Amino acid sequence: MQSLTALMKHWTVRILALYMVLFAVSVVALLGFVYGVTIGLIERQISSAITAEIASLSDGYRDQGLKGLIQQIEERVSADRVGGGIYMLADPDRNPVAGNLARWPLDAEWDGRWATFRLTAEGEEEPSPDAQQARAFHFYLNEGYHLLVGRSMRERESFEALILQALFWALFAAAGLAVVGGVVMGREMRRRLEGINQTTRRIMGGDLQQRVPLTGSGDELDRLAGNLNDMLGQIDRLVVAGREVTDNIAHDLRSPLTRLKTKLEVTLMTQEDTGSLRGAMEMAIDDTDNILKTFNAILSIAQAEAGAGRREMSDLDLGELAKDVCELYEAVAEDKSIRLSFMRVGHPLPVHGNRHLLFQAMANLVDNALKYTPAGGRVDVMAESDQGIACLTVSDSGPGIPEDEREHVLRRFVRLEQSRSTPGNGLGLSLVAAVAGLHNGRLTLGDAMPGLKIILTMPLKDADSIQAA
Repeated sequence: MQSLTALMKHWTVRILALYMVLFAVSVVALLGFVYGVTIGLIERQISSAITAEIASLSDGYRDQGLKGLIQQIEERVSADRVGGGIYMLADPDRNPVAGNLARWPLDAEWDGRWATFRLTAEGEEEPSPDAQQARAFHFYLNEGYHLLVGRSMRERESFEALILQALFWALFAAAGLAVVGGVVMGREMRRRLEGINQTTRRIMGGDLQQRVPLTGSGDELDRLAGNLNDMLGQIDRLVVAGREVTDNIAHDLRSPLTRLKTKLEVTLMTQEDTGSLRGAMEMAIDDTDNILKTFNAILSIAQAEAGAGRREMSDLDLGELAKDVCELYEAVAEDKSIRLSFMRVGHPLPVHGNRHLLFQAMANLVDNALKYTPAGGRVDVMAESDQGIACLTVSDSGPGIPEDEREHVLRRFVRLEQSRSTPGNGLGLSLVAAVAGLHNGRLTLGDAMPGLKIILTMPLKDADSIQAA
């Protein structure tokens, strides 16, 4: 029993067993249907033949009496070379008078006036278990005589034997086909699963660049391999991003922390007045604020990429949210002599999203545009819809970003200004990209000629689902 249990743990063995069961059930069902239909047809033909014989004999009995009936029976017995007909005329004591039965069938099974019994061979008093079966109709005559007319069930028994033989060979062939099909399919399945196992073993060994091979068939295993490859690619990107975050945190936070420490030490060592001390503390607070902003940005990106913001999603109008962001930055734009404009095209833009993260993402876009646009320039914000997609476009007249750097700047802590003299931590666009991904959207960077054009897209919802604010 244990060896059988261990054997059934193999996938190929289970496939073989399943194939054999399916083939066997199919063969039995098909032959059972053929058997039932054919046996029913044979029995109806036998019953029809018996009924026709009785009608013919009844006509002769009415015309010629008992003597004529005996003559008809003898003629039919002599003419029946196949021996399929059953005829017997018996007296009131059921002793044979005419026909081809040696005695009245006492062991017959009766169903009304129909009888089913086994034929007794010549010289035997009792029918043998393997004797042929017969089906006959019992007819009473006026003189008290009994007439039994029937047919041998030889055709039915021959067909039953043929069906049993066909069933045996069909099951044998089904078992062979099941073995061949199971081996072929099991070998192919085992080969493909082994490819997945080898890839996972290499990945567990530390090679995150490995991918599951695809056959190009597009079947379930190919789709599984594709999903595994996508998952491995995402894991690889997260691991690389984790390394980059570690390196960039060390680079970006080492300098402000060092400055903060130095300022505090110098303040403690020098004998300065209260005003100088207060100024040093204010500078230390500013540095601390920048460090906290960096950590908050990292936390927001991590939460967005982990999908934590989905729990706080609701129906909202993306156009109204963008309008609120522009109103918030109007004073900043006015201080820098930059023209900030907002335009909404068409109807409201109903989306299902996290209001806080979307507001922060759009604020980052507008803040970046104002930061890099020189005085006298302009920043244009436009909200519109296109074929079921909500589009938010932020264009500025600043220096823009070279085309070969546009994908690069979406990564964490990436800043085109290597000296990092401009305020910022290189996390603004990374946060926007993470928020776009959380909302099944996309962030695209283009050329505003001059300047940079950033497009944030995400799926629209039905406008009726927007809840009143």
